[in-house]
Amino acid sequence: MILLIAGLLAFILFTTINVISMPTLKQTDHSLKGKVSILIPMRNEEENAAGIINSIKSIQYPEIEVLVLNDKSTDRTEECLQRAINGDQRFSVYEGSELPKGWVGKVHACKQLGKRAKGEYLLFLDADVRVEPNVVHQAMHVMERYNSKLVTGFPKFPIRPFIGRLLVPLQHFFIFFHLPNIIGNTTVIPAFTAAHGAFMFFEKKAYDAIGGHAAVKDSLIEDIHITRTMKRHGFKATLANVTPSVSCFMYDTNKDVWEGFLKNIYVGLGRSPVTALLVSIFYLSFYFLPLIIAILSIWTLEWHWIIPLLLVWVQTAIIDRAAKQAPFHFLLMPLSAVALTILLGASMLRSIFKKGYVWKGRIYK
Repeated sequence: MILLIAGLLAFILFTTINVISMPTLKQTDHSLKGKVSILIPMRNEEENAAGIINSIKSIQYPEIEVLVLNDKSTDRTEECLQRAINGDQRFSVYEGSELPKGWVGKVHACKQLGKRAKGEYLLFLDADVRVEPNVVHQAMHVMERYNSKLVTGFPKFPIRPFIGRLLVPLQHFFIFFHLPNIIGNTTVIPAFTAAHGAFMFFEKKAYDAIGGHAAVKDSLIEDIHITRTMKRHGFKATLANVTPSVSCFMYDTNKDVWEGFLKNIYVGLGRSPVTALLVSIFYLSFYFLPLIIAILSIWTLEWHWIIPLLLVWVQTAIIDRAAKQAPFHFLLMPLSAVALTILLGASMLRSIFKKGYVWKGRIYK
């Protein structure tokens, strides 16, 4: 019990340092100049097309071009795009080419967009993202202040499905807890890297210097891998708290949540069964076991047994506040630990038995 409490107190301290030290998209002053190319890959995004286009139209930056790649959509994405664009000359829509062997669909779409872009800066956004008007100026401020060539961050996640409430906010939990952000943001050590593909703001010269998305053509976690590639080439990447200006409506259904994370989580751990086992044991021990101990305290009347659960909630509440998560979401953390363990096990088994991962109608091994 003492070790559990001591560990959780240490986790709270480390988390607090990470939250305080992470740059935030707030200030807009900078001296950077040049056109910004906003690049959006889309595949079967009829429900998001109008939302992202209208959001981008509100951006307060004088020089932008917006390139959308319709990646072989089979729904009404094209129709919804044209209706939302409504003749705005800043927007161009292109039809994606056939997916070559050995490429992941989104990576190939981003590669095509990067080749067409004419801006000095590239902002890759997912179709389910919504941005605030000052987002470009804010990203430029962070890029200039930290002398980086890439600014990325995990958006605010408004969540609807129940499984999404358990799993989606864990993305913020991971970066505020497991990643030493001071090291990640001040060095070019690839191991200390996190990124989110929903918001990737590059200096184009640096992006081109690493070969663009072609450098990570077969990656299911291209955001992390391209950021590591940037660092290997000596370019700094800044992980910022972008939640004030970037929101991402990631998944509409529990099935989407499950399939979306299923394809990423085990791959993100390097497809290592040992690492997957250790992560599962860690989360069950520190984030689910305290709930069991607290429940047992009802029978034993050992009320100090509640302390570990309270500490779990404190740590999660600190992160939820920084990530602008819904009030009282932190109460779900013990269940999130169980959901994470089940998801990780399922993802590992699909990889081991070579069943592949299904996403957007495509199967990836």
